[in-house]
Amino acid sequence: MNKIVSKEYFSANVVKLEVEAPLIAKARKAGHFVIVRVAEKGERIPLTIASSDVEKGTITLVVQKIGVSSQKLTSLNVGDEIADVVGPLGKATHIENFGTVICAGGGVGVAPLLPIVEAMKKAGNKVITVLAARTKDLVILEDQMRKYSDEVVIMTDDGSYGKQGRVTDGIEEIIKREKVDMCVTIGPAIMMKFVSLLTKKYELPTVASLNTIMVDGTGMCGACRITVGGQTKFVCVDGPEFDAHQVDFDEMLMRLGAYREQEQEAMAKLNA
Repeated sequence: MNKIVSKEYFSANVVKLEVEAPLIAKARKAGHFVIVRVAEKGERIPLTIASSDVEKGTITLVVQKIGVSSQKLTSLNVGDEIADVVGPLGKATHIENFGTVICAGGGVGVAPLLPIVEAMKKAGNKVITVLAARTKDLVILEDQMRKYSDEVVIMTDDGSYGKQGRVTDGIEEIIKREKVDMCVTIGPAIMMKFVSLLTKKYELPTVASLNTIMVDGTGMCGACRITVGGQTKFVCVDGPEFDAHQVDFDEMLMRLGAYREQEQEAMAKLNA
């Protein structure tokens, strides 16, 4: 059992949870994730580690309420316990001094981007972070990103904060004004698809952290399989980060919708 030691609302549907997990806190690196089971008979959901505190023995998770399990998780309060948290899982982000790196995050994808921004900066890179959200109230972790970024560009769909436009608008503006050596993107699958299409046009190497459906997290079930460069890969053990220009995002988007009907039915029962 893993106890929740702090809880903070970023918005009505996005919650930050600090959870006791001393061994994971000690071992985790940028890019790693955990699989959480809220209750003994609950489903297993993958969540990327936003940060950790080795001294306190805690990890930080940022959760968006989008389904039954995430709604149950975000309804827990300080002192409540999660049935189990397994990790760290996946491969850590490849960090080196590339030169100038754009780190582009959308929605709750900004949370797992934070440790990557920090690691890239500590490796000597010039880090330009692009944060994207629908509106000002949904921009998260701005202050923390500014701590490790040389520049932060904020894009909102409605123009209520930063510049009006999509994440791709912010990225392209940077590419046009200076030499960029690497791009890392995390967010909704459709966002990462269009970031990939843009950076491919400019021949800018790009890494995407994928958020597929997972069950066991060890490569056994195959639920998270994707096609990368014409080959089948498993996000849980081969990723979660891949060469974005090689990912079949259309297939991934189709697979993400595989259980939409069942999810809607489960939400209807929960809220009945």
